[in-house]
Order: sequence, then C-alpha cells, then structure tokens
Amino acid sequence: MKLLTVVGARPQFVKAAVLSRAIKGHDDIQDIIVHTGQHFDKNMSDVFFDEMEIPKPNYFLDINGLNHGAMTGRMLEEIEKLLLVEKPDYLIVYGDTNSTLAAVLAAKKLHIRTIHVEAGVRNYDDTMPEEVNRYLVDRMAELNFCCTSVGMDNLISEGFGKPEMKREMYNFGDVMYDAAKFYEKKSDENSDIVAAQGLTGKSYTLCTVHRAGNTDNQEILSGIISALNTINETSPVILPLHPRTKAKIEAFGLNPTFRIIDPVGYLDMIQLIKNASNVITDSGGLVREAYFFKKPSVLLLEKKLWPELSDANYSVNIPPDGKQLIDAFNNIGQLNKDFSTSIFGDGTAGEKILSKIIEHYNRSISGS
Repeated sequence: MKLLTVVGARPQFVKAAVLSRAIKGHDDIQDIIVHTGQHFDKNMSDVFFDEMEIPKPNYFLDINGLNHGAMTGRMLEEIEKLLLVEKPDYLIVYGDTNSTLAAVLAAKKLHIRTIHVEAGVRNYDDTMPEEVNRYLVDRMAELNFCCTSVGMDNLISEGFGKPEMKREMYNFGDVMYDAAKFYEKKSDENSDIVAAQGLTGKSYTLCTVHRAGNTDNQEILSGIISALNTINETSPVILPLHPRTKAKIEAFGLNPTFRIIDPVGYLDMIQLIKNASNVITDSGGLVREAYFFKKPSVLLLEKKLWPELSDANYSVNIPPDGKQLIDAFNNIGQLNKDFSTSIFGDGTAGEKILSKIIEHYNRSISGS
C-alpha cells in the first residue's frame, strides 16, 4: 500500500509523527511525505521533523506568504503533479489548513481516495477560512477520523451516515494526545527552555496568537496586546511569536511589555505548557495540549471551536476582546480542576487509524 501525506503547518507535523511512527512497523506500507511550506519559519517547520524523528519530506513545495486563493491554487497545481507521478492508493491530510484543502481537491479530481484525520470539527463561523476548509474536506474524504464523539455527531447530523454518501467515519481519539503522551518523556529529558528563560519554579502565563482574524485587524490585535500587558503585571506572560503576529505588531506600532520569544519546537512547547500556570491562545491545537497537561485555558475565538473543553469548564471561550480577556483571566481559577476525563481518547488513536486504513485497503483490493 502506498500513502501520500501532505503537511504544511505545525499541528500537522505533530499529527503526522504519530502515524509515521505506526507505519514504521509495516514494511509493506510506503508513505510519501509532501511539505507544502505553508509554515516556513525554521522553528515552525524543520525543527519538528528533527525532534519528532519524522522522515524528511520527499517533496518540499516552498509555497507561503500568499493570499488564500493564490496559496491554495499554487498548492493544488503542485500537489496534482506529485499525485500523477506517485499514484498513491490514499492521500492523508490533517486538520483544516489551505494545504489540506488543496491536497484533497487535487486527489478528488484524480479519483484518489482521501483520509481526513481530525474530521467533524465545527464552530459554525464561516468567516474563518479554517471552517470553510473543514466542511469541504470532510465532504470529499472517503475516510473521516474524528477526535471526539462531538465530531462524529456533527458528521452524522450533516448526513454522513447515509448509505448513498459512501463515506466511513470513526472516532478513535486525537492523535495529538498520542503525541503528547509519547513525546513528554523526551521533552523532559531534552528541553531546557524553562530554565533558559529563567522561569523555573515561577508562575507564568503561556500565550500564542496567530489567527488572521485576531492579527490582521488593528483594533482587535491592539486590544489583545493591551490586555496581555495588563495580565503581565500580575502573571508574567511569555509569548512564542508567530511570524504573522510579529509583522502585524510592528506594522501597527504596538508595544508589548511582556516577554516575547522566537517560535519554539515541539519539545520546548511541551515544557512551556507543563510548567505554565495557565494558557491563553487562539490555537485549536494548543488549547487541547493545555488540557492534556492539565492547564486551564482561555481560547480567543468568537465561537466555540472545542465545545468538549468549554462545556466541561476546562477552558473558557471568549471573543478576541481585551476587556473580556482580562475578565476571563481573572476568573480562570474557577475553571474545572479535575482533568481525569478522557475526552480525546486513550492515546492509541494512531494505531487504530492505521489498522482501519489497512482494513479498508484490503477490502478494496478484494472487491468486498
């Protein structure tokens, strides 16, 4: 069986590492890795392949820094060329990026079966490009693997269970949880970022901000930075700065008074999460990682992205508004402190997903 995996952003490298590790035990499976280049900063790309021991990409497309339409179009064109050369049995994609959408569109036109890992996520905000990508990718994929029962319910409510859809969907848990469990020990042994930042034994707030809706609007980003400056007075804020956010902070002439550091690798990020008191983010990946490592969090999005977390009071979901951010931070101590639940599975999603892919492949070649 031949697989072709397309990745382009930090969370996708983390997720791909899980399946890549599972595939290593199967000599009869070939996995061709394509890196679109969507995240092009070395600390947001290359370091992940090194730390997580993912095989180096077979192809690097170096497509980045473009508007959504241009980026997606360029990726679609280049990925189609690779699919025609490699002729895989399946395309594997993760999450909701432009890389994901472009790859699935290319595969669908060539009648190549598609596997979507992290299917069924919805927050019903069509102004978010990621939400549009989710709808389209789920609809085109033959195999949809959800992270939680909520994702499954979303697909069922959209008619995915109808026989005429000829789609299969499963909930085996979140491969990001697999990764967090597997790499935690390696992070403990190899990362010294907490000590290097002088944070050992100290209380601090870990923050990330990167979404276009939160960074491209000067009023919104100014409010977030101002709120973080206020929070920093009582709980030191440390923010690994995404290139998008860095450019906008400079363009808008904003003045962060909290600590800003360069983007970090996965092992360093695990340590920053584990040693933080709490997390503020607009990342759907980081808010889950905060839960994995038992940290309360604030998610800066207009509509709920992971209701599994906010409904259970592990995280508070607020619009990207400075005043609401300060209020949410001041009340973060009231969030649920019992992290004994298993919302995202048992840490074996990768093996289960691969087993189902193999089963599907064997059924297809036997004609059953």
